[in-house]
Amino acid sequence: MKIFLGSLFILISAFCFGQSEPVQWTIEAEKVSETEYEVSFTADIEHGWSIYSPEVPKELGPVPTTFAFDPESGVRLLGSAQEAGQKKEDFDQMFGATLTKYLNKARFSQRIKVDRDTTTIKGLLTYMTCDATSCLPPADLSFEIDLGE
Repeated sequence: MKIFLGSLFILISAFCFGQSEPVQWTIEAEKVSETEYEVSFTADIEHGWSIYSPEVPKELGPVPTTFAFDPESGVRLLGSAQEAGQKKEDFDQMFGATLTKYLNKARFSQRIKVDRDTTTIKGLLTYMTCDATSCLPPADLSFEIDLGE
């Protein structure tokens, strides 16, 4: 009986944790001037999956893609974030509203200014991944970017 229960636990664990993440993120900072950077968040999204635009109102149900910089990193935002990618706006059956989402690839960028002594910026990227019939729980991805050259 112990072997059966142990095997069952391993199978359930493999099923729950063996699923691959349908979105892979690349986060980069490009130096623009001595104290300014353009931080890019690029999502490679598996076919059939999508992520929601940062412009989706939270009260509609889905979690919009957002990123927040740690205030202790000495970061100040310059302007608003920019979005690019294969954007689709249509009626979402799961949430009963017209929503904007990204398919295949999305890029979000934010220009920032850092204190002169800042060598690392930290933050949190939050997003939600859905396909045509279901959504994965919202995910939080901590990031840390070394600004050293």
